[in-house]
Amino acid sequence: MKKTHKLTFIALLVAQALVLYIVENLLPVPFIAPGAKLGLSNIITLICLYLFNLKDTFIVLILRILLSTIFGGSVSSLLYSIIGGIFSLIAMYLIKRLGKEYISIIGVSITGAFFHNLGQIFVSAIIIQNINIIIYLPVLSAAGIGTGFFIGITARYLMLYVKKLPFYSSVSTNKTFKGE
Repeated sequence: MKKTHKLTFIALLVAQALVLYIVENLLPVPFIAPGAKLGLSNIITLICLYLFNLKDTFIVLILRILLSTIFGGSVSSLLYSIIGGIFSLIAMYLIKRLGKEYISIIGVSITGAFFHNLGQIFVSAIIIQNINIIIYLPVLSAAGIGTGFFIGITARYLMLYVKKLPFYSSVSTNKTFKGE
């Protein structure tokens, strides 16, 4: 029954990430950086990172990106999202593992936001064939640090409630969240 619970929970997390993606696209949020977004669906990626192993979190991330592209993205948004998401996930996983006693979920989130932007700059540099696009990184980083902080706080409070779910112990493979 554990596998069924876990699969169902993962499907629910992907669905929640898609809803957050759609809601985010409906919000008229003026940003200083064109193309910058709040990254609400990253709340789910962060929660997955603290609930599951890297493989399961990667599956949730890829499913979320592919389905969100189907629901309203483009080929270019798929490229930016997939590379940014993979950069972000790897950085969050490493910082969580290496600094588990010193870095909170908020710090992990901010790290993820920065590396997501770095991945997107990397894709942009390849597409436009000009490395000078890196000059845009400080602007994206400032927006990313703010949104990463917000996403981290939100994920922190949500994790306190997720841990209280009756089936938490049957689905979670990663018990590293201590409530910070």
